Amino acid sequence: MSTEETRAVIAEFDRLMRAWDVDGLAALFAEEVDWEIPGDTATVPWIGKRATRAEVRAFYAEDVPKYLTPDRFAVDATLVDGALAVRTGDLRSQVQATGKWIETRFVQEFTVRDGKITRYLMHEDSWLVAQAVKP
Repeated sequence: MSTEETRAVIAEFDRLMRAWDVDGLAALFAEEVDWEIPGDTATVPWIGKRATRAEVRAFYAEDVPKYLTPDRFAVDATLVDGALAVRTGDLRSQVQATGKWIETRFVQEFTVRDGKITRYLMHEDSWLVAQAVKP
């Protein structure tokens, strides 16, 4: 993938996120994907690993609406080099079960091959997220 092609896929990811187009988001991922939000999966049920497009779709269609009320997702910078894109930003979401807020910086890593996202890794303050889930 060229840098321009990767930029176009990430721009489409952003557009679909803003519209919360779950089917469009899912279609942007490869059928088999290396997708992860690391953290305490025993405490935070929506994070962890996904390996298929269907699992990624379930994250956006089922997990996020069930557990979170997103409030802000702001990207500061996106750096792209060939198939790799890395971005920084901050987010704010409310945990529905506790009413607590998650406010954290993040770094996302994407790998794009043949117009599809094949790898996605989201780094955030996983301790803070786990604390917001606990009553």
